[in-house]
Amino acid sequence: MAKYLTSGSILMLALASPAVAAPSPTFEKPRLVLQITVDQFRGDLPTRYFDRLGKGGLRYLLEEGIHYNNAHHAHANTETIVGHVTLATGAHPAAHGMIGNIWFDRRTGATTYNIEDPDCHLLTEGADVDADTEIDPTQKAASSDGRSPVAILTTTFSDELASLTAGKAKIFGVSVKDRGAVSMAGHTGKAFWFSKATNQFVTSSYYYDEYPQWVVDWNAKKIPESYANTAWELLHPIDTYLFGDHDDQEWEFALDSYGRTFPHKFTTPENPYFSTFLTISPAGDEITTQFAKTLIAEEGLGDDEIPDYLGVSYSATDYIGHFFGPSSLESEDNILRLDRTLADLFAYVDKEIGLENTLIVLSADHGGPEAPGYLQSLDIPAGYVSPDEWDKEPVIARIKSEFGIEGPLIQGYDHPYLYLTNDIIKNPQIDLAALETMIAKELVAFPGVSYAIPSTSLERGTVPDNRLTRAVLNNYNPARSGNIYVVFNPGWFINDLDGLSVTVVHGSPWRYDTYVPIIFAGYGTKPQKVSRRVHTVDVAITLAIAVGTRPPSGAGGDVLLEVLGQ
Repeated sequence: MAKYLTSGSILMLALASPAVAAPSPTFEKPRLVLQITVDQFRGDLPTRYFDRLGKGGLRYLLEEGIHYNNAHHAHANTETIVGHVTLATGAHPAAHGMIGNIWFDRRTGATTYNIEDPDCHLLTEGADVDADTEIDPTQKAASSDGRSPVAILTTTFSDELASLTAGKAKIFGVSVKDRGAVSMAGHTGKAFWFSKATNQFVTSSYYYDEYPQWVVDWNAKKIPESYANTAWELLHPIDTYLFGDHDDQEWEFALDSYGRTFPHKFTTPENPYFSTFLTISPAGDEITTQFAKTLIAEEGLGDDEIPDYLGVSYSATDYIGHFFGPSSLESEDNILRLDRTLADLFAYVDKEIGLENTLIVLSADHGGPEAPGYLQSLDIPAGYVSPDEWDKEPVIARIKSEFGIEGPLIQGYDHPYLYLTNDIIKNPQIDLAALETMIAKELVAFPGVSYAIPSTSLERGTVPDNRLTRAVLNNYNPARSGNIYVVFNPGWFINDLDGLSVTVVHGSPWRYDTYVPIIFAGYGTKPQKVSRRVHTVDVAITLAIAVGTRPPSGAGGDVLLEVLGQ
C-alpha cells in the first residue's frame, strides 16, 4: 500500500469502480449506513479539482449523489468535536453539550478534554495521550488516557438505530482521532482510533473488556510500519497542479525533518515523529480505510436485513490544512489521494454489500480559513492574533477597581470562551451581567477582536438577533460555556496552540469555517444538486426518517426531502 508513495508510478486500484448508475435497492431499508466525515473539508474543496478526480470516489458522490452545495454548521465554534457530534446527533452544541474541544469544568476546577473519561482506560498499555499531542495539542487538557462518549448529552442517530433494532444493529466508528471515532459510534456502538504511541488502532474499556481477535491480528500486521523509509510524493507531475509553483511557501509549518516541500519523508518507526508524519499525509486516511475494510468483513456489516452503521472520520485533510493551508500543493495532492481512498472504500462496500444497499452520507466537521500568508499574497487582509502581546494589566486593573474586586478576575481562556473565576461568579455583591458587559467592551478594543458576547446577554436575549449571535447562542451550554464568547476578525486567528505555531487554525463562526459539503448517495438516491442553504443538524434527522428510527433526542434540524425522493 505504501510503495506508490516513493515511486513515480501511480497506484492502480485493483477493485472495480462503482457503477455509473447504481441498481435499485433490493431491501426495504439500507443494509448499511456509511457516514463519512472528512475533517476540515471546506465546502468548495470536493469540486475544486473536479477535472482530475477518478470515477469511483468524489466524482461518484458528486455525479450520482445528492449534493447540497450550500451547507453550513449553524454553531459558532467550528472545532472537531463540535462538528462531529452535531453531525451525529442532529443537535446544536447547546443541546449535545460538546461546546469545544476543551472547556473549563467548574466542578473539578480543571480544563477538560471533550471525551476524556478516567473510568474507561485504554486497553493497550502505553497508548497514552502524550504521544498524540504533537499535532493535537488540545489533548494536553486530558489528565488520563480514558475515553468514552459519556459527555455527549443527547442521543446520536446510531443510538436510535440500536434502540430500533433491540441492539441487533452493528454500530462502529473508526478514525485516526479518538474524538472522531467516539462521536460517530455514539453511546451504543464500538469505537476504534489510531494511537501514535503504538502505531495501532486502540479502544477503551467503555467498549470492550479485551480486543476482538481480528483487531489483534490487524495490529500484528504492522501496516503503519510498512510506510517506513518511504515518503509522500506527488501523485502526478508537478506542472499539472494548480499550486505546482507553490511548493515552498514561507508561511507553511515545517515539523522536524518532514519539511515543507515534496517529498515528505516518513523516516522510520524509531523516529519519535514517525506516526505524526503519517497522519500529516494521505497515509493516515489510507491506513484508516484498511482498518475499516477489515472491520466490515470481520464484523459482518451489512450481512443481513437489519441496518448496520459505520462512521469513518478521515483526519488527514485537517492535519495537512493546519500545517500547509487549504490552498497549497500538499492540500491539492491530498484531495486527489482522498478521492482514490474513497474509491477504494466504495468499491469494497459495493463488492461486499452493494452500493444500492448502502446509504452514504459525506460531510465535514468544519471548514477552514486560508493561510494569512496566502491571502496577503493576493492583497487580502489577514493575519494572526497575538493576545500575549496585549497589555491587559491596565484593563484588568480598571475593571477590578470599577467593581471593587480584590482577588483574581480571569480563570482562563479555553477557545472560544473567557472564563471568570468561581469566586467572582458566586459573589452576590457583583453584578455579573454588568461585569461581563464591561469586559466585552474592553476586549473589542484589542487588535483582531471583532465581537465579544457576554453569556448573560445571551440568556437575557439582549444581543442583536443576527446570524452570528444565533450561532453563538447555538453554542451556549450553561454548564460548560464560559462567560464571554470571543470572535476574531475574519481571516484572523491565534496560531499558537500550546506552543505549536501552525499555519491555519479553524474555530470561528465565519463562512469559511462553517461551510461544508453534505452529499447523500447510494440507497434510493437520485443525482441532483441542491443550492438552498441547509445545515449539518439536518443530517441525523434525515438519516432517522430514511431508516425509520426516532429522531435523536436533541435533533433540531429539518429533513432533507430530496434524500427521501420528495
